[in-house]
Amino acid sequence: MSAVAPGAAAAAGPGVPLAERLRSPALLLVPAIAFLGFIYLLPLIDLVRISLAGIPWWTHFERVFSVPLYWDSLVRTMQISATVAALCLVFGYPTALLIHRSRGLAKVVIATAIILPYFIAILIRTYAWMVLLGRNGPINKLLQGIGITDEPLQLLFNRGSVLLGMTAVLLPLMVLSIYSSLSRLDGSLVRAALASGAGPIAVFWRVTIPLTLPGMGAGFLLVFVSALGFFITPTLLGGPGDQMFAMHITQQADFATSEGFLQALAVVLLVITLIVVGVAGHFLGFEFIWGGSKLVEAQTPPARGGAAARRASPGAGALLADLAGWPILRLIGRLPAGAGAWTVRIMGGAVIATLIVPIVVVMIISFSKSSFLTFPPPAFSLRWYEKFFSDSEWMAAFFNSALIAALSAAIAVSLGAAAAMGIVRSTIRGKTILMLILVSPVVVPPVVLGLSLYSLFLRADLVGTPWGLAAAHAVGGIPIVVVIVAAALQGVDRRLEQAAAVHGASPATVFRTVTLPAIAPGLAAAAFFAFLHSFDELVLSLFLSSAQLKTLPLRLWADVNYQLNPVLAVVSSLEVLLVIGGIALARPVLSRSGGAA
Repeated sequence: MSAVAPGAAAAAGPGVPLAERLRSPALLLVPAIAFLGFIYLLPLIDLVRISLAGIPWWTHFERVFSVPLYWDSLVRTMQISATVAALCLVFGYPTALLIHRSRGLAKVVIATAIILPYFIAILIRTYAWMVLLGRNGPINKLLQGIGITDEPLQLLFNRGSVLLGMTAVLLPLMVLSIYSSLSRLDGSLVRAALASGAGPIAVFWRVTIPLTLPGMGAGFLLVFVSALGFFITPTLLGGPGDQMFAMHITQQADFATSEGFLQALAVVLLVITLIVVGVAGHFLGFEFIWGGSKLVEAQTPPARGGAAARRASPGAGALLADLAGWPILRLIGRLPAGAGAWTVRIMGGAVIATLIVPIVVVMIISFSKSSFLTFPPPAFSLRWYEKFFSDSEWMAAFFNSALIAALSAAIAVSLGAAAAMGIVRSTIRGKTILMLILVSPVVVPPVVLGLSLYSLFLRADLVGTPWGLAAAHAVGGIPIVVVIVAAALQGVDRRLEQAAAVHGASPATVFRTVTLPAIAPGLAAAAFFAFLHSFDELVLSLFLSSAQLKTLPLRLWADVNYQLNPVLAVVSSLEVLLVIGGIALARPVLSRSGGAA
């Protein structure tokens, strides 16, 4: 029997023997779907139920939209999210082009400089900007040193610092989305346009931009949706007039009398997010969420037209190509070819500096001998490292985070890897819907998910327990595992599995001797990233931890809010080293997985 026979049998219908249906790879989806259904979807449904508990049901929602404090905050959130997405697009496209056009070691270095900050916790990256923009920070020191100002400027706690911080945090997401689109670009089209006499800038406007619009759209929407749920960066970098909608949810959570209205706030944010994702899915396909290609449905022949074809050559691309004929763009097209290349280098270099410099500054400050944050340090010392490692509370928080992350990664890998096998190896219908359910936690605002889980965990007596936090963190870890392992599985040569099955190997033996060794690199990478996701998780921990169980991000959050000292720089530096070490170990793993594909 071939390796695909069980899956095909399962899709064949009720006439297939029960024994054959029970061997279907589709059954591997059941544990992950059941876990997410109970600990993710049901709490969200319960959240909606509580929000509608008023008499009449629209009572709480009427307050959300009628009270200026909340309405203005909602409008402000949409404006800030759109602005951040636009800034990421403007600066992310040249950076993606810079990676695409680079070769050899330069490409590896530039890509690493972009990807590395993406895996560092948002809290740490925001803290780095607090150091950089502070009164004693390097920017103020530089401005004073060159004579632009005599006194330190107030660079923090305003809209500009919020936009800068959020853009820096979300830029890697945009760059990766656009680069994915550029990497699939047919180089022969560009060469044909150049051979026809078009200049490099004209080719960029008439060929490259239109063909990469899907990647631009996916990046814009992913950044916009991610920004909607932000509250860490606006809280630390913004002023009273920069409150975003998610911040009201965390504030109202402290008041027992706000039940119903609190859930209504969360539902409003959730509905807006789902509407944006739904509209994006209609035009781009929901595959933009996980950055993959359309999943092949059971017994569905590949279409030669329809929505997928329209997405591949969108009308917006033709419109933009027509716009390229405008006088101002014709004038730009007459610029020397080197102008475009230098623009890409300058803007890409600025983006890399924006992502890397704050992290480097924080790492240097961790060796400061001073008792307060200042750069450059007046002298160097290991006193703050000694303080961190000798502080029982910091060490307890570190070991709590490591334990919870290990448990969470174990849950995410066991469930997510099985689900990836079920998605890739089965022939059931509705694969796109199932995949959407599996990866949908990445688009739900963390404050909404945390609030919904709190009620369930309170009833189950899981609040403040390692297993409770691990299960909650696994909700976000499963999508990571599914995407990575599914990509690894698609790179496995199916003929090897079929040959083993034909020679009498059972499905379990085929998996153990053929499939598992082939996807082991992907599994290792998925386990690392699931561990890192849990280790860095702050928002869910804010809702679900207790005074007796503090994680490292929670301790860091408390100190960032109430006292700024170089111990925080030590914690940030150690986590950066953890990320660097993990990515260094995972890089060859991911390279082998990618090479197989």
